[in-house]
Amino acid sequence: MIVGAITLDNVRRGPAMAGTLGYWTGQPFGRQGYMREAIGAVVHYAYGKLDLSRIEAACLPENTASRGLLEKSGFKYEGGAQSYLQIGGRWRTHVLYAALRHDRRGRTQAG
Repeated sequence: MIVGAITLDNVRRGPAMAGTLGYWTGQPFGRQGYMREAIGAVVHYAYGKLDLSRIEAACLPENTASRGLLEKSGFKYEGGAQSYLQIGGRWRTHVLYAALRHDRRGRTQAG
């Protein structure tokens, strides 16, 4: 049985040293800590092995569970992006979050 999936893609080297986090969890497994643990492991790997400085993530504004997960994982809200991704054939606005390796915005649990 698959619990969910997590990706770190769009890895950018050079001046950016950043990547984009994506994830989903099957409904029966939500709110059990699986994805929070997976995010922590991917962020640790991204900072340690890949030497990234910034990890970005986005979700739908109304997805309170995902927003809470990102915030509990040390990501901070950065703003909104109009027509960010297509979902079900239509462009959807998303809210943007980021975790920084050396976060001067306040302590983060992600690093």
